[in-house]
Amino acid sequence: MPALDGLLVDCRACPRLVAWREAVAAAPRASFRGERYWGRPVPGFGDPAAGVLVVGLAPAAHGGNRTGRMFTGDRSGDFLIASLHRTGFASQPTSVGADDGLVLTGLRLTAPVHCAPPDNAPTPAERRTCAPWLARELALVRPGVVVALGGFGWQATLATLGEQGWQVPRPRPRFGHGAEASLTGPDGQPLTLLGSFHVSQQNTFTGRLTPQMLDDVFRRARELSDR
Repeated sequence: MPALDGLLVDCRACPRLVAWREAVAAAPRASFRGERYWGRPVPGFGDPAAGVLVVGLAPAAHGGNRTGRMFTGDRSGDFLIASLHRTGFASQPTSVGADDGLVLTGLRLTAPVHCAPPDNAPTPAERRTCAPWLARELALVRPGVVVALGGFGWQATLATLGEQGWQVPRPRPRFGHGAEASLTGPDGQPLTLLGSFHVSQQNTFTGRLTPQMLDDVFRRARELSDR
């Protein structure tokens, strides 16, 4: 895993994403003025032998792109890490910087796209270009459960597993909060894909995703992983 992460942080495969992440890093938000932004691809974070892998969308421009760690330093990360702490996966309820001492046990955070995209919207071509990183991470972690935060993470996970020879149900399972899908790997490895609304402010501020709803998904993930 350290070798994979070391290669990933030097990736410059998508010109649009490289230009955007570096432009954001060169012009910090006023509240972060004086901080040195990461401004590079953001690797996964957490337990390298996790039973649960969380797949989001992409790093936030002033969150992971600033701190260098997934779901760290913004309100989406605050909402997610608080839930992971309540459900026993995270050592603390907040995540403000890469050196804040956070430890994840039994769970790893990653994304289908590792660079912050304009408007939080990677293109299909950018997702495909980044897909081999997710494929290799899945192969190394070998989780029993994947929690997809949002439809983008759900579809990217299904596409990546299908490309790796996994038996994906037909018709392809639909995303929804609390949705579950069972898949089987080429070597017979079982995996359960769980869906959750993304922890974006559009969902958490409007009540579409509540703390209890997210906690329920992670408690279900723990139940399945513990089996």
